[in-house]
Amino acid sequence: MEEQKFSEITPDLLRLSELSRAAGQIDTELFTKYEVKRGLRDINGKGVLAGLTNISEVRASKIVDGVSVPAPGELIYRGYNIKDLVKGFTSENRFGFEEVTYLLLFGKLPTPDELSSFCSMLSEYRTLPTGFVRDIIMKAPSRDMMNTLARSILTLYSYDDRADDTSLPNVLRQCLQLISLFPLLSIYGYQAYSHYHDGNSLYIHRPDPELSAAENILRVLRPDSSYTPLEARLLDVALVLHMEHGGGNNSTFTTHVVSSSLTDTYSVMAAAIGSLKGPRHGGANIKVVKMFADMKQNVNDWADEDEISAYLRKLLHKDAFDHSGLIYGLGHAVYSKSDPRAEILGEFAKKLASEKGMQKEFGLYCAVEKLAPKIIAEERQIYKGVSINVDFYSGFVYNMLNLPPELFTPMFAIGRISGWSAHLLEELANNGKIIRPAYKAIGPDQDYIPMGQR
Repeated sequence: MEEQKFSEITPDLLRLSELSRAAGQIDTELFTKYEVKRGLRDINGKGVLAGLTNISEVRASKIVDGVSVPAPGELIYRGYNIKDLVKGFTSENRFGFEEVTYLLLFGKLPTPDELSSFCSMLSEYRTLPTGFVRDIIMKAPSRDMMNTLARSILTLYSYDDRADDTSLPNVLRQCLQLISLFPLLSIYGYQAYSHYHDGNSLYIHRPDPELSAAENILRVLRPDSSYTPLEARLLDVALVLHMEHGGGNNSTFTTHVVSSSLTDTYSVMAAAIGSLKGPRHGGANIKVVKMFADMKQNVNDWADEDEISAYLRKLLHKDAFDHSGLIYGLGHAVYSKSDPRAEILGEFAKKLASEKGMQKEFGLYCAVEKLAPKIIAEERQIYKGVSINVDFYSGFVYNMLNLPPELFTPMFAIGRISGWSAHLLEELANNGKIIRPAYKAIGPDQDYIPMGQR
């Protein structure tokens, strides 16, 4: 008998999958009948209120004459507008990742002494256990860096003598260690994959304790460890923008759900990574980059708005790119008029495009940003406005930074781990109940049928 391949889809599996599909299908009218909020959102995209948080807020509307109307988007970290935070540390020529992480975790902006002490603590934690790179990361490298990251995190559980201790001081210690180690785990995992699968040279650079998180990412990743000040600043800003986005986003809500069972920190973070990996969440920026690559091949004049508009309509009509009918990087579950993260990232992307000589390509992004919302409004019935989201420019920025596509989503995780940690600590501090929403069963009761009568 021929040995079955591990990943083979056999005819029996295809037959059984059809049975599974039939058993799982539910009449869509029943969701309306029982007032089920699919995706935990109403028809306008507003999320079902499932908890309270002090950490951050996503604002996309304002009250006018007693009525809620769409407004330019705002992202608030611990009461501070994200635009003010970014302007604050960039205008003073400082890196913001460590400072804003402190804000999210402890609820206040650090003093110079507090920030210095915090940076030193993170630097001390930026060291993997002896032999971890050789014994874990270099073994069976995966083509997906998010899976590699999750595997490494779960393996770190075995190196922690207090892995299951869910007291606040211990979980804080674990969170700070993981915040420091996410970049190393991601980049070393990529280097192993690049070496063993693509035949590239293997680089395992050590981080510099005197450098910021953003600087160390570029130092550890690049063969010559070199980077420009603007490159490091822009990566730092990108990490801050990806750091937190309210308690209701999929991966952060996953953090709350899993941590409410009082499982260990490593399991919580691995679950959050599994959520963020999905193309509907953190993996969306890769789709944007691939869409623009196809666009550049099929649009002859990148400055011709008519030609660009024609391509965008083809996307919506499923006649271009992946035939999904989507323009990637447009739209958001909450924002309608604007995504402040996209606005900030676009401003910095313009500066880096000038430094890299990529103004023409940046101009194409600007044209799509201008044209796509109008075309979507003409072609589709939408319940709220549509604008570009943070994924629209993040992939372009990562391309300009020469980051491999395999690390696009891990970069999101490297930033978001700070937010996940804040929510994990908040969940534990409030000693809430295990999260257990209800699902209504709609199938009929049945009498058991003996085997011989089936």
